[in-house]
Amino acid sequence: MNEVALITGASSGIGTDLAHIHAENGKDLVIVARRAEKLNDLKEELESKHGVHVKVIAKDLIDPTAPKELFDELNEEGIEVEYLINNAGFGGQGYFHEQDPELHKNMITLNITALTELTRLFLPAMVKKNSGRILQVASTAAYLPGPLQAVYFATKAYVKSFSMGIAGELLETNVTSTALCPGAVATEFAKEANLESTSMFQSARSSRSVAEFGYNAMMKGKLDVINEPWLGFQLKYMMPFMPTKVGLKMIKKMQETQ
Repeated sequence: MNEVALITGASSGIGTDLAHIHAENGKDLVIVARRAEKLNDLKEELESKHGVHVKVIAKDLIDPTAPKELFDELNEEGIEVEYLINNAGFGGQGYFHEQDPELHKNMITLNITALTELTRLFLPAMVKKNSGRILQVASTAAYLPGPLQAVYFATKAYVKSFSMGIAGELLETNVTSTALCPGAVATEFAKEANLESTSMFQSARSSRSVAEFGYNAMMKGKLDVINEPWLGFQLKYMMPFMPTKVGLKMIKKMQETQ
């Protein structure tokens, strides 16, 4: 297989669009998600349109054994991953003290633990051959605490910090780590997280535009990127000077269902 990208959460949204973009560049893929039927449909489409090779692995990364099983399967088949794209993740709107603790546990497992383990498994080979790209899909939530999505916001803060920490370790190599921090995106995420009717998602960007932005940033080896310049300016240069309680109330209001 040629210049293989491993993409988690590839069955919908940003993950699907990232797979399309990689295939459009004539490069092969390993696509991972829970839903085998959707993955196989995507495989058929990408192979027929672009003449690339696509391997499907239907796996739930919330299972603690899944990352190592995935790594071992690719190792056994001699498939080298040149691009690691950790896109899988989910959120959930509601008061922390009222939500199911299992939801929080699974969110942390997928958004943080699986992402960290996959990075640890695939990064050594990249460093050894001095070639590779990593894209960690975080969120603008990484810049803020998030009332009504407290755990989700916290997980994305971890993803951004983790990605940039690794990037600092890799500065003297040809391996890069990029944190993609998009604002609201029109994907299944909003429906599953009960955020469709919130003001935050009224002007959501298309997943294709976000995927293109993130993919290009990964290829350029950028550290962290926000797809909306004005939002990025607000988060980096205005929010830090806002009184904390005012900011918390504003974020909470944006995530309340209408």
